[in-house]
Amino acid sequence: MTELFSALMNYSFMQHAFIACILSSIGCGIIGTYVVVKRVGFLAGGIAHTVLAGMGIAYFMEGSPLVGAVIAALFAAIFMSVVKLRWKQQEDILVAAFWSVGMAVGILFISRTPGYSVDLMSFLFGNILLVSKADLLLMAALDIIIVSIVFLFYKQFMAAVFDEEFARLRGIKIEIYYTALMCMVALTVVLLIQIVGLILVMALLIFPAACAAQFFHSLFKMMIAATALCMLMTISGLSIAYQPDLPAGATIIVVAALFYVISIISSTLIKRRQKKSAVY
Repeated sequence: MTELFSALMNYSFMQHAFIACILSSIGCGIIGTYVVVKRVGFLAGGIAHTVLAGMGIAYFMEGSPLVGAVIAALFAAIFMSVVKLRWKQQEDILVAAFWSVGMAVGILFISRTPGYSVDLMSFLFGNILLVSKADLLLMAALDIIIVSIVFLFYKQFMAAVFDEEFARLRGIKIEIYYTALMCMVALTVVLLIQIVGLILVMALLIFPAACAAQFFHSLFKMMIAATALCMLMTISGLSIAYQPDLPAGATIIVVAALFYVISIISSTLIKRRQKKSAVY
C-alpha cells in the first residue's frame, strides 16, 4: 500500500490512471443505469465490439484511435437503434453480425498498419496505465456531453425507458430519444475502453448499476450510487493490481463481480429481515 501511494505521488502515469477511473465512472454510472433498466445489454455489447473497427482504421490512417472509436461507436449506435426500432424480428442476427464484422475489420486494419505493430491485447483488455493527458481531456469532454444531455432531457429519457406507450401518448418522440440514449451508450463505451478494453467493457457498464438496482428504485438514486460504486470498483481494482503487477482491467472486473455478488447477498438478507419484522 505504501508503494502504491508513493507511485501515485511520484509517477504521472498512476495519476492519469486514477483520474481515468473517476472520469470513466461518471459516464458508466449514469448510462449503465439506463442499460440495466432498459435491458439493452446485447445492443450495447454490439456497439462495444464494433468500436475496434474505428480504432483499427484510425491507426491505419495514422489518426487518433480514440477519435476513431468515437466515430465507429456513434455509427454503430445509430445502426443498432434502427435495427431495434424497425427490424425487431431480425434484431439478434443483425446485431451479432455487426458485432463480429466490426471486430474483424478492426483486426484486419491493425494487422496492415505500416511501420509498427500495435498491441491488440491493449485494445481488447485495456491498459489504464497508458492513459495520456489527451485521453483524459477527451474523456472529460465525453462526460460533459453525457451529463448535459441527461440533465436537459432527464424526464423524456425516464418516460422512454419505463413506459414507451405512455411516452408516445404524451407526444414524446421515442425514436429520437432512444437513438440519443444509444449514442450516449456509445460514448460511455469509449470512456471505458482504456480502463478495461473492449472485451470486458460490458461487465463494467452493467455491474455498478446492477449493484445499485438491488437497493434503489429511483432512477436518479441509482445513477448516483452506480457512479460511486464504479469509482470504488475501478480504484480498488487498480490498487489491487499494482503490487503483484496483475492486468488492471481484468482485476477491476473481478472486483466488480465480487461487489455484485455481495450486493445480491446483502439485498436478500435485508429483504428477509424486513419480512420477518413485518410478520412480528
